[in-house]
Amino acid sequence: MTDSKYFTTTKKGEIFELKSELQSEKREKKKEAVKKVIASMTVGKDVSALFPDVVNCIQTDNLELKKLVYLYLMNYAKSQPDMAILAVNTFVKDCEDSNPLIRALAVRTMGCIRVDKIIDYLCQPLRNCLKDEDPYVRKTAAVCVAKLYDINAQLVEDQGFLDLLRDMLSDSNPMVVANAVAAISEILESSPTAQQVLEMNASTINKLLTALNECTEWGQVFILDAISNYTPKDDKEAQSICERVTPRLAHANAAVVLSAVKVIMKFMEMLDATSEYVLTLVKKLAPPLVTLLSAEAEIQYVALRNINLIVQKRSDILKNEMKVFFVKYNDPIYVKLEKLDIMIRLTSQANIAQVLAELKEYATEVDVDFVRKSVRAIGRCAIKVEPAAEKCVSTLLDLIQTKVNYVVQEAIVVIKDIFRKYPNKYESIIATLCENLDTLDEPEARASMIWIIGEYAERIDNADELLESFLEGFQDENSQVQLQLLTAIVKLFLKRPTDTQELVQQVLSLATQDSDNPDLRDRGYIYWRLLSTDPAAAKEVVLAEKPLISEETDLIEPTLLDELICHISSLASVYHKPPNSFVEGRQGGLRRVLPPKSSSYRKHTRRGNLAEQETQAVVENMGAPAAPQATVIPGVDSLIGDLLDMDLGGPSMAQQQQMFGGPSQTPVQTSGAMDLLGEGLDSLLGGPAPAGDGGLGGLGDIFGMSQSQSYTPPQEVWIPAAKGKGLEVTGTFIRKNNQVIMDLTFSNKAMQPMAGFAIQFNKNSFGLIPANPLQVQSPLPPNQSASTSLVLNTTGPIQKMDPLTSLQVAVKNNIDVFYFSTNVPIHVFFTEDGEMEKRVFLATWKDIPAQNEVQYTISNVEHNADTVSAKLRNNNIFTVAKRNVEGQDMLYQSLKLTNGIWVLAELKIQPPNTNFVVSLRSGTPDIFPEIFQILDTILHN
Repeated sequence: MTDSKYFTTTKKGEIFELKSELQSEKREKKKEAVKKVIASMTVGKDVSALFPDVVNCIQTDNLELKKLVYLYLMNYAKSQPDMAILAVNTFVKDCEDSNPLIRALAVRTMGCIRVDKIIDYLCQPLRNCLKDEDPYVRKTAAVCVAKLYDINAQLVEDQGFLDLLRDMLSDSNPMVVANAVAAISEILESSPTAQQVLEMNASTINKLLTALNECTEWGQVFILDAISNYTPKDDKEAQSICERVTPRLAHANAAVVLSAVKVIMKFMEMLDATSEYVLTLVKKLAPPLVTLLSAEAEIQYVALRNINLIVQKRSDILKNEMKVFFVKYNDPIYVKLEKLDIMIRLTSQANIAQVLAELKEYATEVDVDFVRKSVRAIGRCAIKVEPAAEKCVSTLLDLIQTKVNYVVQEAIVVIKDIFRKYPNKYESIIATLCENLDTLDEPEARASMIWIIGEYAERIDNADELLESFLEGFQDENSQVQLQLLTAIVKLFLKRPTDTQELVQQVLSLATQDSDNPDLRDRGYIYWRLLSTDPAAAKEVVLAEKPLISEETDLIEPTLLDELICHISSLASVYHKPPNSFVEGRQGGLRRVLPPKSSSYRKHTRRGNLAEQETQAVVENMGAPAAPQATVIPGVDSLIGDLLDMDLGGPSMAQQQQMFGGPSQTPVQTSGAMDLLGEGLDSLLGGPAPAGDGGLGGLGDIFGMSQSQSYTPPQEVWIPAAKGKGLEVTGTFIRKNNQVIMDLTFSNKAMQPMAGFAIQFNKNSFGLIPANPLQVQSPLPPNQSASTSLVLNTTGPIQKMDPLTSLQVAVKNNIDVFYFSTNVPIHVFFTEDGEMEKRVFLATWKDIPAQNEVQYTISNVEHNADTVSAKLRNNNIFTVAKRNVEGQDMLYQSLKLTNGIWVLAELKIQPPNTNFVVSLRSGTPDIFPEIFQILDTILHN
């Protein structure tokens, strides 16, 4: 008879009976009684009253009975701590037993009894077991240290168990090493403070790699996970580790394979991506990942979720393995959808025809969810692979012709995205889409169709009728449809105002007066006020050119992706979420990140990127007196040390002269007027004063502002979120209140707060440096933006750049340091004291050599002399004099740069000719291209 008999009997007085049996002198009867107790405990009965009687049975040589008593002890010790102390002597005695199985059993049970009162008694037995001669006892004791650390971390540290655990990494038995690694990993997960004692080094890693070949498969997983948390000191060590881990890729166990992939993916970050070794590694990673897809469906799904991350990080690994991700008819739906997602990520121009044929086939399946995803996938292919867009649109039209309701609706949703990616290219299909208007019943499809009608209203003759048909049931529509309908009708009104006035009034009334939705109401009021106060502004806002949608909108943001790569083969890689988002107690744990590029590789890369600039600097400084050497922006290691540690001393006049290749031109006062240009320029002295404030007579400055503003360049993206690990930086430069100002907007598109922002400039042509530390909202929450204005000085180190206005910048936050280069618009260096007196202008023009004069043509300028003069004056380009010669207006202008360099200009305007001729003179003609460029920009702005 089997032990199942112990679970079948229940009767009154059972506890009393068991008590008497436990006190029996007969060993067999006692064992039977303990089995009955354990059976009752297993099915949930409370047998804690028998605690003293069961503990008395612990004094036995019978291994089976001892195991049963220890099992009981583990379960009830917490509820009976005072009684549990009775078993302490037995633990101590068993830890010295001659049988290694009993020693191991005793130390395992000790670790499972979570009672503070008896912990102090267990330290010496545990220490003995950690040094036991039998490897089975040692490996059991190693795990016990981790359990004890969870109960009382301070005691474990004080007793030196962490040091003993670290020493076990050098054990001769691979299973002891594996358990020691598992215990260390567990301790580090729960307490980062133990990092100092248990930190891995090159010697330890070498020992782990040696033990790797002889471990069981789970031992290998523990060791590989520990290795993945180590950061090699350089790329050579990273390559060496990869070489020794690579054989694990051929292991039969999927967990071992994925753990090996994790190690290699992490350490590849440190290697030169173009090296022969990395290319070989990439080839070696593909076969094991493909092999995982031949396992059962559950393992396939886990493998596919991990592959999804790997493909986003390094798509080249599986770029030639598209066929293995084709869906099989008997795949479960969760496997099908995951394969579909990876197929899109691997789609390229080379395999698009093959992929499209598959997707079209999938769109005829019976599984509705899968069909919907397949249709959307066709749209994603069109957006991702531009040359194949036409074929994708054709495929979608074929699917629309099937008239299957859910297929038609999904097709319209993705066609809307295709229109946004390729405007004015595929609008010929709108008629076909409109034919299916009546069949649309899903909010997203209806909203997409409304957007298409509104966006291309001028091409659809009956657009007003189509939109009016949606308006009839406005109150019953989903909010998404209502918002889209409101915008579409306003667009239609702005394009065809004469015959749609009643329609727009109707929708605005419905949105503002009859709706409870605050989003809809607010948008309605905004449109109403725009249309009633400034229709031109409304047109600019509502019909503004929209940015193209990106190719991959569902990519995991880079910072999170890097973290998830560090968690390949764990639950985080299946959820695609960091562990602290779903594991309790992980909030304070160490966040894992990919290792940085090795210093040698970083230097090599930076040398390549800046080689051209350094060569230019060398050429320009050849033969010049000791000029300050060009320095590239420092590496991450030095920059983090003290980002804002800069030499704040301003450039000397000698530095400025040396940088621009000649002395700065200071105006020279002369006694008499001269006919410098041979065109009667003397008459300038008696000419009328130029238009200064546009005829306002100074009234424009009453409120501290001028009638028209200086030119402000549009903001540009300096650091895109993809390169900034979720940080996007946009900005521009302006001149305001006699200062150069850098306007910046920081957007956090990551999934974690950002803090610790700082900025540093490299040496540049104008000595630009921040006047104050960067002030940005800190921490900056996810999906939030913060704008700031950074005042700049021109007193920093000087180094001639090419182009002259080039500025290299480093931005630091708590995640990383990011670099970008931009060109500062030169007009922000034009000072407010750049207006010369007429006599000084004449003398200076004469003193500048004729070869320093360059002539440019500015085309298609729709301004007269007065408006040109006013526009340029707002940007500190001052008209010294104006005269008219035979119907041709001549403007004589001066400007001064922050480094003391003057530029003089003559502007010829011959109405009605819209092409202006400008002649520039200066002692430093190097700056003429930038001056002409900004003149052209200002006059066309």
